[in-house]
Amino acid sequence: MESRKLQRVGRSTITVSLPNKWIKENGIRPGDIVFIVPEKDGTLRIVPRERFSQEKFEEEYVINADACTDTGLLERMVVGAYLLGKNVIRITSANRIEKAHMDEIRRIVRKLVGLGILEETENNVLLHCSLDETKFKFDMLIRRLALLVLTVFSEAMRALLKNDKRLAQEAIERENEVDTIYYLAIRLLLSAQEREEVREQTGLTDIRFLPAARLLLQSLELVGDISEDIAKKVISLRDSGETLSEEDIEKIYNIGEKVQEIVKTSVESLFTGDVKLANTILEMKRSLKNEIEKIFYELPKVPYLRAIVSSISNIMHIGSISAEIAINRAIGEQSESLKNIVEVVRHSWKK
Repeated sequence: MESRKLQRVGRSTITVSLPNKWIKENGIRPGDIVFIVPEKDGTLRIVPRERFSQEKFEEEYVINADACTDTGLLERMVVGAYLLGKNVIRITSANRIEKAHMDEIRRIVRKLVGLGILEETENNVLLHCSLDETKFKFDMLIRRLALLVLTVFSEAMRALLKNDKRLAQEAIERENEVDTIYYLAIRLLLSAQEREEVREQTGLTDIRFLPAARLLLQSLELVGDISEDIAKKVISLRDSGETLSEEDIEKIYNIGEKVQEIVKTSVESLFTGDVKLANTILEMKRSLKNEIEKIFYELPKVPYLRAIVSSISNIMHIGSISAEIAINRAIGEQSESLKNIVEVVRHSWKK
């Protein structure tokens, strides 16, 4: 960061010099025109004429399917392109796109909002995304994602309580919806980092919150993944034929209920900005940790059962991240809930 001293030229004009390095990097010469764009935060953005008038064009992101020899790599390349805002994705092959690759393409397209197969031949698949990120509100996506992961978790725990394989399978299938909302929210977030109009329309105006928002999304998506894994372990436990007492199962189920409340209220504190509520959740997590450890060592040594308890513990720790973000965000925004807790005193020093 460089500082410049303002200088008066004539009666009403004030000028400031531009950094020489920036002038050279942008090829600006005396007499060239630059545009001065006022920002809402009071800053000014100086844009060279060439950049301001650049013609917009649509990039075509081309993926060589023949080079994606590892399982799942092609699918992940498509996801990566989607998250980075690529609207035209072409998948090519020198000969014929393999069936396994076509299965990956069709599977992932079903999870990515706005993305569809526009053209398909033996050696070429064209994907196009018609999504308008500005039509979504980020807070709405967070609420939707939290509701979905809690539903998957709840179904997995009820499947354990009722020894219900069908309910566990429903939880596993519902996790696909979690991935859909997660990918959409990440795409929106990355787009907001680059485009001010997206930040304005989606409610992501506080750029300090963007890194925390990414962490929040990842934590909720991970809760969904772990919940899906619990459902799978419930099925494995059922198929193993292990005899378990109703008392042990109910203990685990009750712990799961408390952890669900922690995750739910943790997200709620993020929207209300209530630091006391967030702090209560974090203290609840601390005491529940000891309870979970006690149950873990008292349980019979059934691997699947202990693995389920361990997964519930992980959900508790990951799901409470929202409460930590809520406290930090409240401090940054000087939330009303900080009244009588924090006072901001500004000092100035004269040289």
